Amino acid sequence: MDTETETEPFDLGPACHELARLLDGIKDDQLAGPTPCPDYAVRDVLAHLVGLTVAFRDAAAKKSGPTTDTPPDAGLPVLPDDWREVLPRQLDELAESWRSPAAWEGGTRVGGVDLPGAVAGLVALNEVQIHGWDLARSTGLPYAPAEASLRASLAVLAPPPAAGSGDSGGADDPDPAADSVFGPPVGVPEDAPLLDRVIGLSGRRPDWRPGE
Repeated sequence: MDTETETEPFDLGPACHELARLLDGIKDDQLAGPTPCPDYAVRDVLAHLVGLTVAFRDAAAKKSGPTTDTPPDAGLPVLPDDWREVLPRQLDELAESWRSPAAWEGGTRVGGVDLPGAVAGLVALNEVQIHGWDLARSTGLPYAPAEASLRASLAVLAPPPAAGSGDSGGADDPDPAADSVFGPPVGVPEDAPLLDRVIGLSGRRPDWRPGE
C-alpha cells in the first residue's frame, strides 16, 4: 500500500451496511465453524469486527487510547453476548465517523501504528469488506458488496508494478512479497469477477468452502 498517495474521502456506508445485513442470518450453531482465517472461528471473526469497528471509529476522530493503541495481535478476541445489538450499531458509527472530511486529513493511530488518515480509512474499508466475505462464505450467506467499494479495495491491495516494468502486476501473477494488510496474494485470473480478484489479493482462495 502506498501511504503517500492522496486519497479522496470514501463512503464506508455501503460496505458496513452489507456486513450488517449478514448478521441476522448467522445462527448460533455456526459460531464455532471454520472460516478462511485459519486461526479464527466464526465467533472470532465477529469478535475481531467488534473490536476493529471501535478502533477505526476512534481513529477517524483522532482519539488516542487503548482502542487505538492496542495491536490487533494482542490476543484472540472474545465475542460479547450482545454482539447482535452491538456490532450493527458500531458499524453505523464507523461509517458515520469516516464521513467527516477531517478524518481523512493529517495523521491518526490505529492498532498501535501511526498512519495517514486516508490510509486508515481505506484499511477500515478493507477490514469490513473482506471479513464480511469471510463470514458469508463460512455461513453460506449471499454477499454482494458495492462495485465502488470493491474497486477501492482492489486499488489498495493490488501490488505495485515491478521497478522498470511496464506490467501493472495482474491478479493472475501476484507478487508473493507484496505488502498486504492480510497476507500474500492468491493467484486469480484477471478476468475473474471483481469480488474474487479482491479476495485473492487479500490472501484468500475465492473458492474456499468450510471443511476445505
